[in-house]
Order: sequence, then C-alpha cells, then structure tokens
Amino acid sequence: MTISIVDLFSVGIGPSSSHTVGPMRAATTFMADVRAGIGGSDPHTVTVILHGSLAATGRGHGTDRAVLLGLQGCDPATVSPTHPPVPGTIIPPVGEIGGIEYEIVFDPTALPEHPNGMTFISGDYRRRYFSVGGGFVLTSKELAARDANAAGAAAAAQNITLPYPFQTCGELLAQCRAHDMSIPDIMAANETVIHGTDETHIRHIDTVWETMQGCVTAGINTPGMLPGGLQVTRRAPRLYQRLLAAQFSYAGDALSAMEWVNLFALAVNEENAAGGRVVTAPTNGAAGVIPAVMHYVRDFRPPFTPDRVREFLLAAGAIGMLIKENASISGAEVGCQGEVGSAAAMAAAGLCQVLGGTPEQVENAAEIALEHNLGLTCDPVGGLVQIPCIERNAIAAVQAVNAARLACLETGIHRVSLDEAILTMAATGRDMMSNYKETAMGGLAVILGLPVTVTEC
Repeated sequence: MTISIVDLFSVGIGPSSSHTVGPMRAATTFMADVRAGIGGSDPHTVTVILHGSLAATGRGHGTDRAVLLGLQGCDPATVSPTHPPVPGTIIPPVGEIGGIEYEIVFDPTALPEHPNGMTFISGDYRRRYFSVGGGFVLTSKELAARDANAAGAAAAAQNITLPYPFQTCGELLAQCRAHDMSIPDIMAANETVIHGTDETHIRHIDTVWETMQGCVTAGINTPGMLPGGLQVTRRAPRLYQRLLAAQFSYAGDALSAMEWVNLFALAVNEENAAGGRVVTAPTNGAAGVIPAVMHYVRDFRPPFTPDRVREFLLAAGAIGMLIKENASISGAEVGCQGEVGSAAAMAAAGLCQVLGGTPEQVENAAEIALEHNLGLTCDPVGGLVQIPCIERNAIAAVQAVNAARLACLETGIHRVSLDEAILTMAATGRDMMSNYKETAMGGLAVILGLPVTVTEC
C-alpha cells in the first residue's frame, strides 16, 4: 500500500474535500496542460461540466467557486480562504475570471465510472477527472486501475518496495507480530521509503497538528452565521464561553471531558462550513472528528508530546489507508459511513494507540467505531456541509473515544475483524440508493425542505 499520510492528511479549504479540494486540484492540473499548449487547447476559454453528485450539491459545496480558483492556479493548501470569489458568492454559470472565459455546466446525470465526475474542455483538448474523496483526483485510466485493485501494479510502476507491505489489516497485524513492531512503527518505516527520508512525513504530521489546533482556535473565536442560506448560527463560540464559565465547569462530573470533545468537533466543522482552512481527516466533511479526539488527549490525557502526536496520526492514517483502498472515503460513493464512519475508526485507532493499546486492540477500536457507523447516509440539507454534518462530527468524536476506551479494556480478540467491517461498508455503499449519497435528494435533505417539518422542529 503506497498511499502516504502526506496525501491522506492534506491541508485545504472547506467546505468539502471531494466537492471543493478535488475539483480545485483538477482545474489546476487541467490549466497546467492548457498553458503548455497540449492538444490544441486555448488558455483563454474553458468549459467545465460537473456530473452527478458534483452537479447535485456542487453549488452548496462551493464546487463552482473551487473550479474558478483552480482555473486561476490556486492550490488548496495555500490559497486564502477569502480569495475571490469569496465563500457564499453566487457564481454565474458563464463569465470571465483572470483573463479566462469560462462556462460551468451542471449535469446531474452521474457518469458510470464514479458519481463525482468532471469534464474539462478547452479548444480541442478534453480531459475527464474523478474526485474520489479526501481531495484525491483520478483520471479515467487511474480510476479503472483502482477499481481493478491494481495497488500492487501501481507500486511497481513507482518502483517502490516497501519494507512492510500490507493491503489488509490482517496483513498489517501479521507484520506487527512478525517484527515485534507497533502500527506507527510499521507506518513510519514505510513512509521513510516512500519519501526517501523520515523528515518528510514527520514535518507533515507536525504541520497537520498545528493546522488542526489553529482551526479549533479559529472556530471557537469566530461568531456569526454560516454562509449558504440555512441561517445556521455558529455554536462553538457560545459553547466555549459557557464551558469556561464557573457554573458550567461540571466539577465532579466524570464525563465533563465529552463536553469539550463536542466543542472541538463543532469548532472545526463550522470553520469548514465557512470555507476555512482544515485538514482532510480523511475528508473535509469529517474533518472535526480526529482533531477533537486529539484535543481530548492534549487536555485530558496529557502529556501529548510531539512523539505521541505522530503515533496517533500514524495509527489513524493506517486505518484510513485501509478503508480508502478496500472501500471508499467518498460520501458520494458510499454515504457518510465512508466519511464520518472512517474518521471515527481512525480517531479510535489513534486514541487507542496513545493509550497504550496493542496492535490488536488498535484494530479492535477501529472496528468498533466503523461497525456502528455502517449504513450512515450522506444527506446534506440544501447541499451544504452543515446539517447534519457539523453535529454528526461531534457525535462521532465522542463515539471514537468510547470505542478506544472499550478496546483498551479488552484483549484485542473479537468476532468481527476490521477487514470484514470495511468490506461490509463497501457492500453497503454499493447497495445504498443514490438519494442517500451526497445528492441532497433523500433523508434530511428532503424532509427538512418541507415547511411543516421545519415548523414542527
């Protein structure tokens, strides 16, 4: 498995990794080709067709804005969250930006290869990309290779031989037992080979943690209304002040830490919904779960040294890679079980690791968290990453803490393996109706559109 945590945990802007970060990267890549004069392209005119889920919820997820940023050459990791057009701006389907005449077409018909398809056209040059979750973008050929389970061929093409290869969690645990190593040790050794040095992944992990902390700080200190028209008020600043107040100190309450876990998750996902800078963990829509649990360790299970931070994210990253390679982290592909469910499993694994869990206990923690998110739908109201997404992250973060603590009380021996839970998630996603996979055509997205339901709520 040659995915790197540098790719899995990437820094970008909200509100969505698959609908914002991915399309921005695709547009940037396409324009690099256009400016190089490939295929009779014209650097002054571009047509972009958004297919399937990208069309159905693209406006709410800021896909049209992301495309325009990408056409201008912006990078998700470095672009200012307020770079024009600013979040919430109504994007004309035909217009001009940065000397480029553009047309954006919303085609709700999904392409057969993947629900998140994009077609870019400039002159005689045409290119198709697929945003497969977490900000990852694949061409048609790359997607076909992925679906053919060609991870081994991809590794050979990159001329990479990992010291401790694994494709399943069973293989990962076998490597741990055979070499008497922890999951973070296995991951670190592989990362060093992928990048040619151990400094790359260590430096990236440190940046990820720094970004996560900055995101929480911004979230708890930025009041106001979220963009998009749902009139959703930011809750984190108010909750933060209440938790600081003496009457809400919950002295003697053994579960008081969970109030803070809720706060941390809400803060991150409100920042994401506002188009702020977050970390795909493994996606933007699920960006609050892992930071919330890491802040729990920092504040309630110290010390949270740089080494423990790296152990946490390496263990979490291993689980995220397994899910991405053997199922999906895309809400448009498998529903929210692939986003928040994956994040809960990753956070539970990371927490179990820093609490002293064995590799078997870490696997158990991830399995518990993932198993109890199976079937979770992705039904964003108004196509926005706000309801139920923001609060769902808080619930999943608390769930991850519970899963890790439960696993630490056990031996690591359990009936359902993480590999089986991952395969079940993939099968469940295939069987799930498209209405419940990031199309805003089912679930809460439809029910809350009825005035009588809103009134009753």
